[in-house]
Amino acid sequence: MDQTFVPEDKDNSIVNVARYLKRMARVQPYGKAVIYPHGRNTTGQVAYTQLTFRQLDQASDILAHGLESSGIRRQTRTIVMVRPGIEFFVLIFAMFKVGAVPVMVDPGMGVSRMVACLKESRARAMVGIPPAHVLRVLYRRHFKTVKRWITVGRRWFWSGPTLQGLLNNPFRPFTMARTTANEIAAILFTTGSTGPAKGTIYTHSVFDAQIRLIKSEFGIAPGETDLPTFPLFSLFDPALGMTAVIPDMDPTRPAEADPTKIIQAIEDHGVTNMFASPALLDRLGRYGVEHKVKLPSLKRVITAGAPAAPASIERFSSLLEEGAQVHTGYGATEAMPVSSFGSKEILSETRHLSEKGYGICVGRPAPEIRVEIIRISDDPIVQWSDNLVLPPNEIGEITVQGPVVTRGYFERPRDDALAKIRDGAAFWHRMGDLGWRDKKGRIWFCGRKSHRVITAERTLYTIPCEAIFNNHPMVYRSALVGCGDPPDQTPLICIEIEKQHARTDRRRLANELFGLARANALTACIKHLLFHPAFPVDIRHNAKIFREKLAVWAAKNIKSAYRAK
Repeated sequence: MDQTFVPEDKDNSIVNVARYLKRMARVQPYGKAVIYPHGRNTTGQVAYTQLTFRQLDQASDILAHGLESSGIRRQTRTIVMVRPGIEFFVLIFAMFKVGAVPVMVDPGMGVSRMVACLKESRARAMVGIPPAHVLRVLYRRHFKTVKRWITVGRRWFWSGPTLQGLLNNPFRPFTMARTTANEIAAILFTTGSTGPAKGTIYTHSVFDAQIRLIKSEFGIAPGETDLPTFPLFSLFDPALGMTAVIPDMDPTRPAEADPTKIIQAIEDHGVTNMFASPALLDRLGRYGVEHKVKLPSLKRVITAGAPAAPASIERFSSLLEEGAQVHTGYGATEAMPVSSFGSKEILSETRHLSEKGYGICVGRPAPEIRVEIIRISDDPIVQWSDNLVLPPNEIGEITVQGPVVTRGYFERPRDDALAKIRDGAAFWHRMGDLGWRDKKGRIWFCGRKSHRVITAERTLYTIPCEAIFNNHPMVYRSALVGCGDPPDQTPLICIEIEKQHARTDRRRLANELFGLARANALTACIKHLLFHPAFPVDIRHNAKIFREKLAVWAAKNIKSAYRAK
């Protein structure tokens, strides 16, 4: 490993991401760690506020003392409901230094689901903005375990310290908690896009391994500038020695972000690295092509969270310089990163196979990560056996093992049994995704296991089938669902039309789509089609299609579906 990324600490038994920040505060103390858009003047120019690495390290030391004095100490599960910004960085690194356990959920999942997740965590403390504390008061029975709270901003009608009050204390170096590799570092809830939201347990060793693998997988170097449009990913930036430029956007609605604001941030700061969900990548690419935008500072763009369409990757690639690439990352809250794949290979080789229904290639496993494709089963698998493994070219469930693989969920033994396979002292994680491995060692994603459609004659997989319909220029995206119960489901394709073709003759379009279906063995059995105005999608990336909701809708409307002649 690059010695720049080895935290200098006399006690190497401590495993903690905050040690990387300490290192960067020594190596590049005056480098910018976090930049935040503070406002705009009448001409549209943006004013920014910022912290250097040394300032971030010192501020988080001050806050770490404040957290301890407020009763938030090592292993205190603490709900964090703070908007992306400088305070978010200071708070999280202070919590890591203390050894407290941040509990984080997606606020866009809806109040009832979010509150249920927070209740499940049985947190003892909470740090949040005023609206979050209003929830705490209104749903007090769900927050009855919370005994200490800190307000970010002004207190309204409750007591307790404020974050700013704790930060107003003089600087004193903080002695970091002696956290260990297998100690709980955080509880991060999944979005629940394909099932109930679950609290994934992150240990300090998992965070440490993620930093190591992200650096090596993408060739990230200290001194780079990142635009993290997904807040959780921004936490790695100070540890990697990158400047984090917080984008002016609602992180829960990336598909609605203003492209001009994103592009301005890239140009203002010479951003070299950016994460963009497939929805945001598509939005920026369409805008950039239309307005002839070029982004010469970008070295790489990482997209993940759902499959990115090759056409979307091609559009955005046209905005980049010759040596820059769009990388499609593959992983999950429970295991990330697993693999990545560069746009040059996608557009020159695998794109054409994807359009024919082979699935989406997600590349080769990252260093230190093992990937195996096993037989499809909906039942728990207690013990690993090599007999589970399928040969190349056969579709099965994707399983992964390695240092970034989490070992379980917070107090959900049933979900642990369904998702984890013990292999001696190690564990395999069942991704819940279906795919296959080609003879070059690349993994191809074919959709979620829970989304497969099982008919009396065969099993259909979402991504390969949908690709056939997505080839039509009027189709924005499609979604395969099954009506009825397996093993006798009726396959139905839902179509979302490109906005500029919204007024097209739908009977004629349906006939053209059925013609595409008949011409391919993968889709020849699909005889029902429904047009949908706008697919329901996940709140984290605005890209994963809620096929469960579409299936319910399709079952109610199947009598009015277009049918193949």
